[in-house]
Amino acid sequence: MNKSLILTTPGILMSVILAVLSLHISNLMPAHAMGAGVISLLLGMLFNPLMTRYPIFLKGLTFTSKKVLKFAIIMMGTSLSFIQVLEVGKYSLVVMTFTLFAAFGGGYILGKAFDMDWRLSSLISAGTGICGASAVAAIAPVIDSEDSQIAYAISATFIFDVVMVVLFPLMGVYFGMNDLGFGLWTGTAVNDTSSVVAAGYAFSDAAGNFAVIVKLTRTLAIVPVVLIFSWINSRSKSIGDSLVSTKKVDISAIFPWFIPLFLLMVGIKSAGLIPASISLTLSDTSKFLMVMALGSIGLKTNFSKLAKSGLLPMAHGFLISTLVVIVSFAVQSFLGQI
Repeated sequence: MNKSLILTTPGILMSVILAVLSLHISNLMPAHAMGAGVISLLLGMLFNPLMTRYPIFLKGLTFTSKKVLKFAIIMMGTSLSFIQVLEVGKYSLVVMTFTLFAAFGGGYILGKAFDMDWRLSSLISAGTGICGASAVAAIAPVIDSEDSQIAYAISATFIFDVVMVVLFPLMGVYFGMNDLGFGLWTGTAVNDTSSVVAAGYAFSDAAGNFAVIVKLTRTLAIVPVVLIFSWINSRSKSIGDSLVSTKKVDISAIFPWFIPLFLLMVGIKSAGLIPASISLTLSDTSKFLMVMALGSIGLKTNFSKLAKSGLLPMAHGFLISTLVVIVSFAVQSFLGQI
């Protein structure tokens, strides 16, 4: 048997068990008050201290949280059409323009006010404005960030996401939002892809689909943003630096290649090449895989360690994320989507 398969199997099985348990709990709740994805993420975080004692699960959990989540999003394309994608996309580009300005503009101002290193402030803004940990990981090398700054930035955005995963569906109901409006709000205001999935599908399946489409559009911003920061870093020196970074950016390494595959699946579905019964099965499978991935993310997340990452980065992350939430809501209200 393949050695890699042997090493990943325990973690994958653990995420399957957690997904099944989360779906069962969600079904027992009145009116499915909390989505299975949210439950899976929170249960995973609850069981994290136990998982850390057994390294045998780590490789499989990492595989599920990264590869399986992307595969689930690709499969989700088989339940959508280009009409839906374009309908959501035309609004999301407008809202994204404002939220990106809010994230980076507000982040710059707060970074100055808090007297934070510009690299740490920029990482938090990127994580908030684009796609959470993925954006942080992509930008960090081109601005020569320290490991501690990367950890702080990811922690600041992730803790906010955990809170929003629970609060967003409740706020969506309170404001009487429709599926498109909530999906657009979630996709532009919640940071990490996994959190967007959890919050979106906790509201409704349609809202979850819309949220993922918006999030994928938003993720593409990572390419120009990385190029811009590479240019800024190559022409600036912070106090005490003796050299200017001249690192070249590898576009193929940062480009989210699963997005074209998602669009390919949408194209196949739009062309009528996938029967409705198969499309429904693939859609259900995709949702289950997403719940698995969210559970594995929770199982790998030590909340107590995240909470100790530092007060200023946390305050910066929460304030910028809150600003993005408000700006996204305000722009949609102006556009008549809420």
